Amino acid sequence: MTTGGVFTHSYESSAVVRAPVDRVFGHIDDHTRLSSHMSKSSWMMGGGRMRVELAEGLGKKVGSHMRLAGRVFGIELSVEETVIERDPPRRKVWETTGSPKLLVIGQYRMGFELLPDADRTNLRVFIQYALPAKAPARWLGLLFAGSYARWCTRQMANDAVKHFESSAFHEVSTPVSDTQRRVP
Repeated sequence: MTTGGVFTHSYESSAVVRAPVDRVFGHIDDHTRLSSHMSKSSWMMGGGRMRVELAEGLGKKVGSHMRLAGRVFGIELSVEETVIERDPPRRKVWETTGSPKLLVIGQYRMGFELLPDADRTNLRVFIQYALPAKAPARWLGLLFAGSYARWCTRQMANDAVKHFESSAFHEVSTPVSDTQRRVP
């Protein structure tokens, strides 16, 4: 079951990766690599970390389930995700299922797109999200969700760049209009 929800916020980060598109897709199609920034203790993770658990399909086919769980700022958090689109070597999208137990964002859809450019790949990592439904997480979301979305997408893009020893990073904020809209 997918969220089918309304995502009122979005953010994306882009990078040029100095590797062919099929190699980049092969690297970031591994959800443990793509989410590795969540499994490392950092100030953004409040000194905590999340572990990635992969069910059948290992996140590499539509319908695959993934789970992240751990402690952040000393609070138990968890989220379950399902791959909803996978078009190698161009695009992959996953979204939350159920009710995520997170601090600053609620349900979300996330993914990446790759565009070949000779021996390089243009990578775009995006997140579309809702704020948490209830206080105090909703208040935290109002304050910190944008920073978290930027950090998360930037980490994913930068990790791919670093893996292939490249640079050329930039980011784009894509706010949603004042009226809520359904993201396909």
